Order: sequence, then C-alpha cells, then structure tokens
Amino acid sequence: MKTIIRLFLIFSVLVLIFSTMNLAPASAEKRTPFIKGADVSSLPAVEDHGGKFYDHGKEKDALVILRSKGVNYIRLRLWNNPVEASGYNDLKHTLLLAKRAKAHGFKVLLDFHYSDFWADPGKQNKPEEWKDLNQGELEQAVYTYTKNVMIAFEKAHITPDMVQIGNEIQSGILWPNGKTWGDGAGGFDGLSALLKSGIKGVKDCSPKGKKVKVMLHLADGGDNGMYRWFFDEITKRSVEFDIIGFSYYPIWHGTLEDLQKNMNDISVRYNKDVLVAETAYAHTLENGDDLSNIFEPGFEKIGGYPATVQGQAQFLNDLMDVIEKVPGHRGLGLFYWEPAWLPVEGAGWKQGEGNAWENQAMFDFQGNALPSLNVFKHRR
Repeated sequence: MKTIIRLFLIFSVLVLIFSTMNLAPASAEKRTPFIKGADVSSLPAVEDHGGKFYDHGKEKDALVILRSKGVNYIRLRLWNNPVEASGYNDLKHTLLLAKRAKAHGFKVLLDFHYSDFWADPGKQNKPEEWKDLNQGELEQAVYTYTKNVMIAFEKAHITPDMVQIGNEIQSGILWPNGKTWGDGAGGFDGLSALLKSGIKGVKDCSPKGKKVKVMLHLADGGDNGMYRWFFDEITKRSVEFDIIGFSYYPIWHGTLEDLQKNMNDISVRYNKDVLVAETAYAHTLENGDDLSNIFEPGFEKIGGYPATVQGQAQFLNDLMDVIEKVPGHRGLGLFYWEPAWLPVEGAGWKQGEGNAWENQAMFDFQGNALPSLNVFKHRR
C-alpha cells in the first residue's frame, strides 16, 4: 500500500509540474515583437533637397529620431526605372537606404511595385522595358528581376526581413497580363503565375537559415467581401505566401470596426498572419506647399478624429488596439506611410510637382518631430 501511495504522489507531482509548464498558450511562444513600422521611401529625396529633422530642437538623422521613438521596422518601395521620380526609389537608392536602416537596428520590408512609378488599385503599369513581353516572357522577367534584386541585397549583407510581391494588388499587377478583372485581362490565372514567379525569385536566393517572409498586400482594409474574393482565388491556385497586408486609411477604407471584423475573419479563414501595411492620419489642415493636400477640410468627419497632433496619436493608438485584438496573436503590427515626407521643393510626388501628404507626416513642416510619434513607445 505504501508503494502505491508513493507512486500516486510522484505521479501527482509530475502532473503538477507539466501543467505549470504549459500554462501559457502555445501561440504565445511564437509571438513576435509588435511591428511599429514606417515607410520612409521619400527620405533620400527630402534630404537631397535640403530637408532637415529635429527632436527637441536638436538636428538629427530622421532614422535616429524614429528609432528613439520606438519604430522598429522600415518599409521601402522599389521601382524599376523611375524616370518620373528623378531616379528615386530605384535599386541604387533603395539599397543605400536599406543599409542605413539596418545599421540603425531596423528590420526592413521591401515593397516591389513591378512598375516604373506608382502602382495601386487604379494603375498597375508595366515597366517600359517589359511592355511588349508576352505572358511567358513576363513571368521570366519578374523572376529574374526579383532574384537579381534579392542577390544585390544579400551581397550588401542587408537581406530584407519581409518582401511584398506587388503593391495594393486587388486589381492585379502588370496590366493587362496580371489584371484581375475586365476585358482582355489575364485574370487570376495570369496574376497567380506572375506572383509565383516573384515569390520563387525571393525564395531561390534567400540565405540559408533565414526565411524571408512574403506578403501579399491589398488596399480597402475594411472591405471583407473583396478580401475573401481575392484570397479565395489566390489560394485556389496554390500561391504560397506568409502574410496578408492591409492598407487602412480611415478617410477611404471604412471604420475601425470594419477593419477589425475583416482582419479577424481573414486571419482565421486563410490561417495567415495579418498586418496594416499602410496607414496615416492628418495632424493639421494647414498646407506646407503649393499643392493641395489629400487630407482636406471635411475629412475629419469621415476619419473620425480631429486633424491635430493629438488626433493623429489617438487614431494610431486605437488602430494598434484593433491589430492586437486579432485572434491568436495573428495581428503583427503596422507601417505608417511616409511620416518623414516634408514639403521641400524637389521632393514631391513626381518630378516638378509638390507634396500632397505633408500634413499626414509625423514631423511638422520644418522637420520637428511631433509628440504623436511617442505613441510607438507604449507598445510591446
């Protein structure tokens, strides 16, 4: 009897030990630091044309200021041959900026637009060099270009931590071959083949022991029906990717409640991590140059927050709450779009034109860091 009692006690102790070890949910073990990112693709143009940045009156590198405020990830767009942007955001400029970001301890997200200029749901134009290629030749061009870019990053010892294959791609990429709708479009078959070529280009030259995460990114973050439509078609065609990215601008993309429902559903439906790849909000309704701003008077009512520094901070705080509530810790974080885009002449949205975004930056028009940047410090 004593032996039985002794064995029972030993068994009970072992059960207690193992149950204590497993108190935390398995998903918590995989939880990564919250992405507090910034897209600073326009920074070289701003700096080259005289833009300077200050924190509490002291001039500093914009990247140093962002790092001190809690930003931990940098997003950079890449254009093939950006003649209309005076060459900015080409491979040379992007490599240099990525090297700076890595030196300051940031992770890097590389955003392939597969275009010579802006790519978004309203325009996905082929690079001039690819305009006459047929579908097979275009797939090869995407693969070769993507692989060569990744090799260039690896040789510079700054391999990206995450890569986007296309930018806001619900209407596809490389029209018309990869367009998802309309007469003469290649449809989801054409798009999926092009996406697979880009993804293969990333995977075929990723360093051993380092997995570069692949993201597919759509706009209209509050539109659940559109996200289901797109990713049902993409997954049906066995496109392999890791993360679903959402653009969410409250002046265009619905309420935070819409975004919450969409991120919750999409993360579960496709068993994917999700993040907000682009967002921003105005800190003022003033204009810093001669080009009208996108965020105009009247948009505060749509966006739900005042166009003030405090309103900008509150919006970001509430958005991060939404992302952190995604089930299973699937909400990875966010990237603020162009917080350092100052209204300096020569650094506009295209060569010879101004900046329509400066009132949504997180620096004032003179380059002083706004208190709203401190919101990043208060997240894990």
